[in-house]
This record gives sequence, C-alpha cells and structure tokens, in this order.
Amino acid sequence: MPAKDKYHDHVRRILEKDGWAITHDPYFIKLGRRKGYIDLGAERSFIGAEKGKEKILVEIKSFLGMSDLDQFEDALGQFLVYRPAVMKKEPERTLYLAIPKEFDQSFFDDDYFVEIAELYEVKMLVFDEDKEEIVSWKK
Repeated sequence: MPAKDKYHDHVRRILEKDGWAITHDPYFIKLGRRKGYIDLGAERSFIGAEKGKEKILVEIKSFLGMSDLDQFEDALGQFLVYRPAVMKKEPERTLYLAIPKEFDQSFFDDDYFVEIAELYEVKMLVFDEDKEEIVSWKK
C-alpha cells in the first residue's frame, strides 16, 4: 500500500462534507503488469431531471517540497499514466488531481501552466485545507 499524502484525511473529510460517499481508500488500478493506487474513489447521486451516480477518483498532492515545478511534473506524469487505465477499467469515473488552494494560487497564476493543464485536460479539485472545504472544481 502506498503512503498517504499529508492532506489525504483532509480531502476525504472535505468530500464527505460535500455529499460524496467514499467507495475506495485507496482505489487499486492495474498499470500494465504493475499495480497502482489512486488515493480515493467516491460517488454521489444526482437528483433532478437526470438521475444517476457521479463517480470520481481523486489523486491527492500536497506540493510541500522545495520545487513546485518538480512536484507538478511528477503529479502531471502520474495523472497521465493513471488516466488511460481508469478509462479502460471504469470509463464512467472521472480522475481529478486534488491540490491545495495555496498551490493553485501561486502556481497557476502563470498562464503557461494553465495552458499545460488545459492541453492535457487535467481536472482539478482545489481545496482549502484550513477550512476543509472545496474551493473549486476545475473541469
């Protein structure tokens, strides 16, 4: 089993407060002949004209190291390696990268990295670790 990220429990509580049921902690995924683990799997029902379930997977990153660029490169690579395996195993699930609000504000104030995230269709859940709430969903 992989080590939990610093904000793992925070993000789990945040999702539960937002009405998500945690289905996997962690979510096992096969990557070719290797094993991978995505931090959380969750789902919630939607109500209204379209009834059904929304299912997500969340890879949590703290971005607490020395180089935010190195950490983003690692997170992006992991996201891109996981996404095809998720699409093959459970195409109805959407993969998100969970990032702290401070990292979002300091790193994505650079248009270059906004363009990179858009180019690779990186979906992000931005969270406030102090208030334990979702700041935004970047789809």
